[in-house]
Amino acid sequence: MSHIAVTDQPDESKHPHSFITKYIWSQDHKVIAIQYAITAIFVGLVALLLSALMRLQLGFPDRFSFIDPSAYLQFVTMHGMIMVIYLLTALLLGGFGNYLIPLMIGARDMVFPYLNMLSYWTYLLSVVLLLASFFVVGGPTGAGWTLYPPQAILPGTPGADGGIVLMLLSLAIFIVAFTMGGLNYVTTILQARSKGMTLMRMPLTIWGIFIATILGLLAFPALLVSAIMMLLDKVAGTSFFMPALLSLGEQLDYSGGSPILFQHLFWFFGHPEVYIVALPAFGMVSDVLATHARKNIFGYRMMVWAIVAIGGLSFVVWAHHMYVSGMNPYFGFFFATTTLIIAVPTALKVYNWVLTLWRGNIHLTTPMLFAIGFIFTFVHGGLTGLFLGNVVVDLPLSDTYFVVAHFHMVMGVSPIMVLFAAIYHWFPKATGRFLHEGWGKFHFWATFLGTYAVYLPMHYLGFLGVPRRYFAMAGTDFIPESAQTLNASITVSAIIVGVVQLVFIVNLIWSVRHGKAAGNNPWQATTLEWQTEHTPPGHGNWGKTVPVVYRWAYDYSVPGVKEDFIPQNVPNEQLQFTDKQRYEESQQ
Repeated sequence: MSHIAVTDQPDESKHPHSFITKYIWSQDHKVIAIQYAITAIFVGLVALLLSALMRLQLGFPDRFSFIDPSAYLQFVTMHGMIMVIYLLTALLLGGFGNYLIPLMIGARDMVFPYLNMLSYWTYLLSVVLLLASFFVVGGPTGAGWTLYPPQAILPGTPGADGGIVLMLLSLAIFIVAFTMGGLNYVTTILQARSKGMTLMRMPLTIWGIFIATILGLLAFPALLVSAIMMLLDKVAGTSFFMPALLSLGEQLDYSGGSPILFQHLFWFFGHPEVYIVALPAFGMVSDVLATHARKNIFGYRMMVWAIVAIGGLSFVVWAHHMYVSGMNPYFGFFFATTTLIIAVPTALKVYNWVLTLWRGNIHLTTPMLFAIGFIFTFVHGGLTGLFLGNVVVDLPLSDTYFVVAHFHMVMGVSPIMVLFAAIYHWFPKATGRFLHEGWGKFHFWATFLGTYAVYLPMHYLGFLGVPRRYFAMAGTDFIPESAQTLNASITVSAIIVGVVQLVFIVNLIWSVRHGKAAGNNPWQATTLEWQTEHTPPGHGNWGKTVPVVYRWAYDYSVPGVKEDFIPQNVPNEQLQFTDKQRYEESQQ
């Protein structure tokens, strides 16, 4: 079933009747999406500031008295956790997932609007708890964003009291919010598609969000139970992860716990989390590339099955993060093999993006520049992942700056490139106005070149053996003095890139009121969200009836058709031809 009759009728009972029900306690998926986006961008800017402080210490050690070893470790921890969970996951799924799913499948809203509203306010509560840890005695946790026990909850670790407790509570509440939103997404995609919107006619953006949501519903419980178990170890004296040990010369009451168990639980969540972020990005970049290259996506079905395959394989590669934990060599061989296998469908997607661009009518708009930039950064990050997926190579490189460089290229820079592409692409639909194109192109080039100036040198530092997460490296014999010069240049580049993001924020705020009017379908795109009666879409998205879908999402530059795009909701009878016979031959 791709159609449910009840979705044809607008639900007047959900229509907002006051400012509060329209903009605060809103059940409109579009308003909830913007709430998610504003919150995620705000907390992301906090993480950006933390990374700048961290880099100041690394580039110019001992110049800033307020950055001591404890503060440095706290900056590292909070920066990593905010970026991965509270920015990328929340913005890609909570923000773009909420906004695009009903519009792209022809639905009036999410199936459970009230639950959707609750998911945002629960997410906001998790963010408030996380940021509150900056204001408790001892500050936030400094255990590293992976929160490995026993270090995370032992005295001597920064934030080992209130900081770690608030972090674990915040993570548990975030997972509750994700679960509410995730069940909503899956149910809406499966049950509320408009007539004619079969699964194989859905845009790749929806496929990416759909599979990523399923991954999250299966993987986040591992993080939830590990957070609860560690919280009990901390406040109730249990020993899930805490072995018998001495701390500050005293025998603690713990016994029999396994720190390695936490690592398995964390990375069983942690590696699918990479694809919870990556798959929506894969889908969105596919739609941006096809639209701005005026060409159908190459190998649509292959792209769909690659997304599904990546989702399935992501659950059998987690222990490549744990090669240095002392695992059995046979396990190392298994996880190295699965890591190389998952590279195959990922590489297929890259080939398909490049072939989509091949001989396309490429329009170098700001969203297109960010989409092409993503291909470069993702390929470079993915290639270094092949190094780290091999046990023999990973062992000497583990815990060096090579890992930092790889992780940021593939999990930091690449999805953020897609986020920028998506914001520039769909901002006209959300506001009715374009972002400023000149500022946008400056933002792209400064960000793209700046991130390479930051992360390419880090690969070299990793080969030199420079360890990550160290507060200072002075007097280390095996690290040459030139490494510090390189670290200083990385810091300067990172601060420049950080400042450039303020241009983007100013562009966002300015363009909401003063941007150039966009009209209904400024990019001449084929997917349903651009075919709404009004821009921005009103409550219920569509008029009296939801659209009927007649074709797939990528009919660009179809031979024999007058226009170079055919929207999904336009039947063949309404097409204008320049050569009907050529069109009919192209459809065979």
